[in-house]
Formats: sequence, C-alpha cells, structure tokens
Amino acid sequence: MNNSEILFLYDAKISNPNGDMDNENKPRMDWDTETNLVSDVRLKRYIRDYLKNVQGKELFVTDEALDAKNRVFQIINREPTKDKPIKEDELKTIINKLIDIKYFGAVFGTSGGNDHITGPIQFNWGYSLNKVELQESKTITSSFSSGEGVGKDYRVNYSFIAFSGSINGLIAEQTMLKDEDINLFDKAMIESIPLNKTRSKEGQTPRLYLRVELKDNKSFLKDLREYIFLPVDIKNNRKLREIKDIQLDINQLIDYLIKNDSKILKVHYWKDDNLFLIKDDSELNKLKNKINKL
Repeated sequence: MNNSEILFLYDAKISNPNGDMDNENKPRMDWDTETNLVSDVRLKRYIRDYLKNVQGKELFVTDEALDAKNRVFQIINREPTKDKPIKEDELKTIINKLIDIKYFGAVFGTSGGNDHITGPIQFNWGYSLNKVELQESKTITSSFSSGEGVGKDYRVNYSFIAFSGSINGLIAEQTMLKDEDINLFDKAMIESIPLNKTRSKEGQTPRLYLRVELKDNKSFLKDLREYIFLPVDIKNNRKLREIKDIQLDINQLIDYLIKNDSKILKVHYWKDDNLFLIKDDSELNKLKNKINKL
C-alpha cells in the first residue's frame, strides 16, 4: 500500500459543523483568528455513519456495545485477560469484520498484548479558510409541559472548511487495508456528509476531495492546505453566505504537486460544480496524465 496525502473541503451554511460540548454546544471557534474549527473525530463520525447506514458495514465504534471491551467480546465470544490476551488469529478476525478499524485503528481496553491498533488513515483538525461569524443564539423548545425541552441553538452563518489527512502505507499493511477499501473510503469522503444529515448538520456540502497517491510508502508531502488560498478580500469577509461567494486559488498547490511529480503516482480528484477555482490551466495540464477523476 502506498502513502497518500488528503485534502478535503466542504462548507457549512446556517448549521453547526461541530458543537463544543464544554461550551453550550456552540460551534468550535479559534477566536484569535475568527475561524471555525472541526475535530477529526467529527469527520470520522460522518464516515462511520455512512459505512454503517448506507453501505451496511459492521463497525467497532457502535451504539450496540457498552464499551470497547464489550465490543471485543461480541466479536470473539470471550473477554481477553492478561493471561489470555487477544490472539493473532482473533485480531485478524476483528480487523476483517470491522472496517473502521482497518481505517482508523482502535483501542480495545483489554489486558495483555494486541490491546490496540494504530489506524493508517488520520486527519488533522479542520479549520475554515474564511472568517466566520456565529448567528445569535435562538431558543428552541420541545412540546413537553415541564419545559425541559428548552435549549439554545447556535449556528455559523457560513464556513468554508479545509481538512488535511494522510494514509500511511506501512501501517496499512498491519490493518490489511486493500485497494477496494481505499476506493470505498474515497466514496465515503464524497458522499458521507450529504447522506448523513441531521438537524444541526443540514446545509453542509462537500466541495473538493483530493487524494494524492504517492509511489511508495516512504515518501510524503506537506499539509496541502498550505498551498490553497482565498483572496484576501474574501478570506476576511465575514458576510459570506454561500458557495457562489467563494473563489479558491489553487495555483500554488498545482506548482507544489508539479515540483513533487517524481513522488506522485496518481492524483485522485473530485470537485463540486459550484466551486470556482482560480487556476492556471496550462500548468494544470502538466499533471493531466496523473489525474484520476472520481
């Protein structure tokens, strides 16, 4: 399995991309930069929900288990102990049965060896490329006579969010990750948010997905977000309201990929039609033979 570098962009319109449980479930913010934050755990949750609800896959992280130890018991029909830890054949059974472990790894909370697996697919926290303003809180109610259903509803007006991630080819061997698993992962990245809408997540749309597959499992690239930009007047505009207000400059990204052409096997690429890119087509054509449109 080769290494891959991932860039994923989506937007949130009048929604709550990632509520902060320690702050009244308000959207997570970096107030110094006035940017919206989204945890990697939130993104993985979208993917897990898609795998289970849309693709019918069994997962390790599920409401059907009390905790991690209980989930292990459900799969191998016994509770591992320090004297009788998880065996290698049992570990393979767990991994092959539960696809989210193949992707993200797991901590089993059991005693002895094989009590955790490092996942080959990891993400950094996402952040908005534009300055974001929150809507004033709105009181929401449920129709209970006791009034216990009263609460606050916090949302962003508009947030254009960028995630960076990677696939570690060496670790992928340990979780027996295969090409068909990666193909499903690509599909999940593009489809999971639209197909797993909830009340607070309505209004979120994927806009761009890029997975740069390298030629081996020893090469790497920098965080691809360092090479994409919103023009300054757009980045600092707190009145953005929709995708038509966005123009994304990817010229430095194209230059960076061209400079690292010798490391790159394929550029797996998907873009929403409504996202406007500022790009030099003559330079982009230098990557034409490596682009695989998803």
